Amino acid sequence: MEWGDLAKQVITLGAPMLGTALGGPLGGVAGEILAKTIGSVTLTPAGVQAALPSADPTRLAEAEARWAEMIRAEAETQRAAISETQATIRAEIASDDPLQRWWRPAYALELTVECAALWAVLMHEFWTGDIQTINALVNATALLVTYWGFRFGVLGVYISGRTREKVSAVTGQDAPGMIEKLVKTVLLKEGVKKK
Repeated sequence: MEWGDLAKQVITLGAPMLGTALGGPLGGVAGEILAKTIGSVTLTPAGVQAALPSADPTRLAEAEARWAEMIRAEAETQRAAISETQATIRAEIASDDPLQRWWRPAYALELTVECAALWAVLMHEFWTGDIQTINALVNATALLVTYWGFRFGVLGVYISGRTREKVSAVTGQDAPGMIEKLVKTVLLKEGVKKK
């Protein structure tokens, strides 16, 4: 038996957030909160299932409240982390340090030249029919894919960050990222207003 098997029963008993969490990636954490709150003998899905029919409804409501508080605390932690990140971005934008301003565009330019150079080598080898070099490049495919994946991942983060910097400069406010949007949604769902 898994924690997700209890989700429907817990939702039916009046704990929809906790029941939904049981079926998700944090099911073990939600299950432990539920088990401890209702007084289950064991911290297992089977033990909780046995204890649920005789559990006091106020204990189930308490488990729901504990889960909501844990999610709220996590959202606040994320909000604080995002706020610190935004403060760092604002400081970088205001910086007159040339290295701070130019490292990312230089990185993008260097990566573009690097890709063009590899392409030129590959086309030259195909043109001249140098099978040995072509085989060496084919054998290095896994390494090259990993290398380029990391390099383009960094470039993608740069592009996303630069877009947010430009939006911030135009609007005078931070442009929310995906995590910040998720935190705001959770806080609004819980009825907590951002200060």
